[in-house]
Amino acid sequence: MPQLPDLVDEADWLARARAGDNAAFDRLVAPRRRQLHAHCYRMLGSPFDADDALQETLLAAWRGIASFEGRSALGTWLYRIATHVCLRLISQRPRRITSPDHGAPLQATAELGEPVAGPVWLEPLPDAEWVGTHEDPSTTLQRRESVALAFVAALQHLPATQRAVLLLREVLEYSAAEAAEMLDTSVASVNSALQRAQKTMKERTPAAVEPGGQQWLGEHHADGLLQRFVSAWESCDIDAMASLLAEDARFTMPPLPAWFDGRRFALMFFAERVFETPWRLQPLRGNGQPGFACYMKHPGADRFTPGGVVLLRLRDGLIASIDSFIDPAVCRRFGMPDELI
Repeated sequence: MPQLPDLVDEADWLARARAGDNAAFDRLVAPRRRQLHAHCYRMLGSPFDADDALQETLLAAWRGIASFEGRSALGTWLYRIATHVCLRLISQRPRRITSPDHGAPLQATAELGEPVAGPVWLEPLPDAEWVGTHEDPSTTLQRRESVALAFVAALQHLPATQRAVLLLREVLEYSAAEAAEMLDTSVASVNSALQRAQKTMKERTPAAVEPGGQQWLGEHHADGLLQRFVSAWESCDIDAMASLLAEDARFTMPPLPAWFDGRRFALMFFAERVFETPWRLQPLRGNGQPGFACYMKHPGADRFTPGGVVLLRLRDGLIASIDSFIDPAVCRRFGMPDELI
């Protein structure tokens, strides 16, 4: 967790903020911005929607700070505001989906369909946006599971209140009584919602999702696997790629609706479409998972341009999913330059 201000300093800043000191308010909320943004991301499934929710949360907090009585911790008060902002946004926007939610997998590569535009797809979160600047590595490892793509995707299938209850209780570790107060409901309602949410999450979260993936494999083993993945992709080595994929591996590529289910069809897509283009891959991390910024070279071009952000889910020493996000906005979010020489 980010280092929070000590109680003496916080009390002083709070008094100043209540008196209308905007700089003091900023100092109060600055250590909590990443956690609040990550909470909004889990609720909404998009870092861009989380940006909107965080901005609205901080604006509401600034407007209400003068009347904040301190009956709860400041962080709890901010999470309460953020949660209610997200609940309202969820009621106004379609839920974010993954490729299997959109339609059946393809078994041929000739036609991948037209991109499905709009606020439709679950979007990845760069690790730089949720990992604290001075955060202890063990703390980061413990929190990876709560931002994993599979976990956030499963959350989007929960009704809004169940989503909020699960996050408040199991991720933020508030008590049932605290969660009930934050949501303006009863403890019985919170406990009931949590049970239903846990059942749905168990059904929708892959049983073998490994928190942190790379850490569970061991650094040396995981690094070797990722290096072999880069080599197989860039050298168009289909046999090498086959040795890295789990039998049930998936390949998705939103906003294109096409996706491929199983090693056989993922390899077919690599051989018939992906390997037709020269690529360069550079490592990155998102949602606590290893991945790559992928750059492609079009025919006749002398430079590589962004082709997508790829995140991998690792399981039992193999790659269980390849989630490729080819939206230019996602590429920019991960800091990909417009071209590589």
